[in-house]
Amino acid sequence: MLFSDIIYQRPDLETYETRFQQTNQQFATAPDYPTAKAALERLNQMRANMAKNMKLAYIRHSINTKDPFYLQENDFWDQHEPLVDQIHNQFYQSLLDSSFRLQLEQDFPKTLFLFAADQLRLLSPDVIALKQQENELVSHYTQLIASAELEFQGKKRTLAELAGFFSDPDRKIRKEVHKLYESFFAANEEKFDTLYDQLIKLRHQQALKLGFNNYVEYGDRLMNRWSYDRQQLKAYREFIAEEVVPINQVLYQRQQQRLGVEELQHYDLPLVFPQGNPRPQADAETLVRSAQSMYHELSSETGTFFDQMIDQELMDLLSRPGKQSGGYCEFIDEVEMPFIFANFNGALDDVDVLTHETGHAFQSYSSRWIKEPELIFPTSDTAEIHSMSMEFLTWPWMEHFFGTKSEQYKFAHLSSALQFLPYGALVDHFQEEVYLHPEWSPTQRKNCWRELEQRYCPERNYQDSAILERGTYWYRQGHIFEVPFYYIDYTLAQVCALQFWQRSIVEKDPTTWQDYLTICQIGGNQTFLETVASAHLASPFDRLKMSALIQSAAHYLAEIPETSLR
Repeated sequence: MLFSDIIYQRPDLETYETRFQQTNQQFATAPDYPTAKAALERLNQMRANMAKNMKLAYIRHSINTKDPFYLQENDFWDQHEPLVDQIHNQFYQSLLDSSFRLQLEQDFPKTLFLFAADQLRLLSPDVIALKQQENELVSHYTQLIASAELEFQGKKRTLAELAGFFSDPDRKIRKEVHKLYESFFAANEEKFDTLYDQLIKLRHQQALKLGFNNYVEYGDRLMNRWSYDRQQLKAYREFIAEEVVPINQVLYQRQQQRLGVEELQHYDLPLVFPQGNPRPQADAETLVRSAQSMYHELSSETGTFFDQMIDQELMDLLSRPGKQSGGYCEFIDEVEMPFIFANFNGALDDVDVLTHETGHAFQSYSSRWIKEPELIFPTSDTAEIHSMSMEFLTWPWMEHFFGTKSEQYKFAHLSSALQFLPYGALVDHFQEEVYLHPEWSPTQRKNCWRELEQRYCPERNYQDSAILERGTYWYRQGHIFEVPFYYIDYTLAQVCALQFWQRSIVEKDPTTWQDYLTICQIGGNQTFLETVASAHLASPFDRLKMSALIQSAAHYLAEIPETSLR
């Protein structure tokens, strides 16, 4: 079935709720375990069908935010998704209260019960209206970003298309395009501030109504942090600030000397090599065909999977006006196939995005045997291991995309993995401060961002940008508006991915792929740290091992002479 042939149907929620309650009652009052188990499986099927329609509406709206039909459907789900969640909470309550719970725990993953407990803690009728308003505001943000069409070099361009010029070798062009990009946020500064102010207050109200002290506590529960807590995250952030930031400053010093500039400005940072960053040596269609060849060589499993993605047209990769920004992967329940969304702009990142989202897609494809819709994808900290590790596991094939520039790509890619860690910690620290101080004004929030930015990312020199100097870079980070407290999960996964890099590239460990395949098949049936152990990786919270890992990556980069990078 082609993606375009998958039928979307807005559900009749009144009918759905009646049927769901009837089936849930059969589950709750089952006279014996086989009857209860059969009812639970029917509830899984009903929830999967609902999820399919919800995700189809989201995907098709994000592909074209100007499509009037799916704009209307997006508005529908903004209002009704919390109501659906409330309906499904009836099942979660029955699951936790079941007289057959001991038997259920033998046949179903323990994470299903952990998820159920979280969902019951995070939603009640008292906060549904607040959640509906929150969804509307998030949609306003995505639509505002998607609305940007700025003229550059005689053509109107989206923000994603403009970003393709950030690494232009001509410094005047870099400066010009950054200034134009920033002008969109300057023109809409009040809108971004107002949107975020409203989101903070709505989220804080939700947390208080549900008995949390603040939204930080709520947010960590929302992210299903079942095997670690915020104190461990704070210690992890400290490790990054103390040990990773200094290593990155050495990389930036090398970059400054390589580019031949007296001082790195913020618009210089995306350019790693003076002659230009490596770019894919083909258009998007050819890039996908190269990826298809690569995935056949990587393993039989990835080859079969990627063929299906192409044959069923389950990828939308090119940037265009009206398309939502960013990249993501969704799993379309019932069809039991993933969908990859991206915004290619001809830059180095196109390959990163493709391998990253393919990692998500392959994991969900490998876990489609799981019948609980909330467990096909694992929690986001685990899910990002699959995506970020796939970026490194495909290193041996980078010549397919970058030709003679493949070694430059690898240097830039590994460098960016280290340089990302402080930024990810910054986003988490910023959100923690913001939600601990919901009374802050927009100016106070921006001052907080700039202060933390100078700690985690001191290389950012904004002397040529008044709007960034006053602390607005985070406007462009959609996660801050859309999925609070998600971003630190990327960093947890990154240090896991670096271990896959070390094992596959440095140590050439023959068991690396099998461990990766194993955790793809686990899906959401284990907690984060359990999955890390299943892959034979060290915990991100083991500071000694993480320090050794970071030093290993830094040493690898230090051994690459500058003469090979010019």
